[in-house]
Amino acid sequence: MVFGGILGGFGTIMWYEAATGSVWYLGQITCAFFLLLGILESLTQKRPHIMGAFLGAAYLSRIHTILAAPFFLYILYQSFSREKIFSLVKGGQWAPVLPPFILFVLGALPFLLFNALYNYARWGSPLDKGYFLIPGIYDEPWFSKGMLNIEYIPDHLSLLFLKLPKIFSHAPYIMPSWFGLAIWITTPVFIATLFAPIKKRLVQVSWFVSFLIFLVVALRGGTGWTQFGYRYAVDFYPFLLLLTFLGIKRTGFKKIYWILLLIGVTVNLWGVIWINKFGWVEF
Repeated sequence: MVFGGILGGFGTIMWYEAATGSVWYLGQITCAFFLLLGILESLTQKRPHIMGAFLGAAYLSRIHTILAAPFFLYILYQSFSREKIFSLVKGGQWAPVLPPFILFVLGALPFLLFNALYNYARWGSPLDKGYFLIPGIYDEPWFSKGMLNIEYIPDHLSLLFLKLPKIFSHAPYIMPSWFGLAIWITTPVFIATLFAPIKKRLVQVSWFVSFLIFLVVALRGGTGWTQFGYRYAVDFYPFLLLLTFLGIKRTGFKKIYWILLLIGVTVNLWGVIWINKFGWVEF
């Protein structure tokens, strides 16, 4: 419990995003918050309408996170597929009740409808297309191949796994890059995700929705800068956190996990202080 609280609060770039509080970061932190609540609900009480509502709230913050739906639908399938969808009521009568999948959709539906109506009021279309209407957006060099293109994916992968901090021969000697930092630098304990039992369907579906969400953001021109770390990854951080805990559960809790957590907290503290306090950051 303590380990998870420290990791979620201080061991990821969500600390920097919460401390900075820009509109972009606020949307991502809000999205991660509701996805985490949805995961918690799915692993505990499993109330379909509540799970749907949490996913809907995340959708309002970052619309592509609706792609997390297969995770919640899988949980519902596992929990209710073998149960009858009829319930005994007073008087010994059998009465049909709404299947859990319909309850899940009904939980999310108000949020989807609100977004569609809001977009229609703004753009005359239920689709969230405001970004595509920014004047001169396609004149920017990072959109040279359009807003979305498969050729942008290598740039996102390079940032996610290979981007290093800036090193100097003078003080402060090391600074974060506005382009971002590799995920293994900002949260090294995520290495535990690789030990999650891949043969378990819960692990498979968690990786699947993480990949789906990453694929959408990686198709977009531009990798999210200015940022500390790779901010787009926050959209699937809740599932990486789940996979981390499943990996630790499989291997048993080891001292190395505390060491990796301490490194991650130190790195994220460095980012918060260097950028927000001193402005020590470079492209």
